[in-house]
Amino acid sequence: MDRIEYRVVIKFFVKEGLTPKEIHFKFIKVYGDSSPSFSTIKKWAAEFKRGHTGLEDDPCEGRPKRTPPPELTEQVHSMVLDDRKMKVHEIAETIGISKECVGYILHEELDMKKLCARWVPCLLTAEQKCTRTKISEQCLERFNKNKTDFVRRIITMDETWIHHYTPESKQQSKQWTEAGCSAPTQTRSGPSAGKVMASVFWGAEGILFIDYLEKGKTITGEYYSNLLTRLDEKIREKRPGLQNKQKKKSSFIRTMHPPIKVFWQWKN
Repeated sequence: MDRIEYRVVIKFFVKEGLTPKEIHFKFIKVYGDSSPSFSTIKKWAAEFKRGHTGLEDDPCEGRPKRTPPPELTEQVHSMVLDDRKMKVHEIAETIGISKECVGYILHEELDMKKLCARWVPCLLTAEQKCTRTKISEQCLERFNKNKTDFVRRIITMDETWIHHYTPESKQQSKQWTEAGCSAPTQTRSGPSAGKVMASVFWGAEGILFIDYLEKGKTITGEYYSNLLTRLDEKIREKRPGLQNKQKKKSSFIRTMHPPIKVFWQWKN
């Protein structure tokens, strides 16, 4: 969708009485990263509420911009397609035009914008994706049979690093000052090097127990085996209603790097 089509949708939602936050949520749900920013939605929602009916930007004062020749637009487009990380000033220096002209071509003529990559913990192999699909189908089948019992019997595990000390951020250090006074100063402090790995187990009724990895030890198969034995003891202690139930073999879903998710379930 181009910006005019976005504005049509915003205008429609404003007529329905939706707030800018609600409109932004709907855009994110449907279009994801290609959605217009919240500030853009807020601006046009306010314009339409004030009675603005047009969808085009108001003409600006001053000398009108000349449309760049098609050959120049094609040259910029070709350079961007060859290297999508290329900066505006690099394109301008290579072609010999101003940065403003390059920006106009990219945003107005080519309708392009620069987005950051979406970071994910890892990229799964085809075999790992297949395994996850099978496990998800099995879980969905059990869930459909008895939704309440399925959730009650599932125990999940995750891992996190806990630092001994977390310093105050720059935003947290903001203070009200009198007019003309300089900003307060304080020494920069980084996060403490001391940290510990915490393994947390929880279910539908809350946390079962937390294990802290001892200093100098590493996570191994034996460590996880002992962890599951301790988990069994905690379950029998905190959830005695499942003591007489037969324990089903636990199943593990291992990602390519931590955290590792563990699902533990019982059956009659």
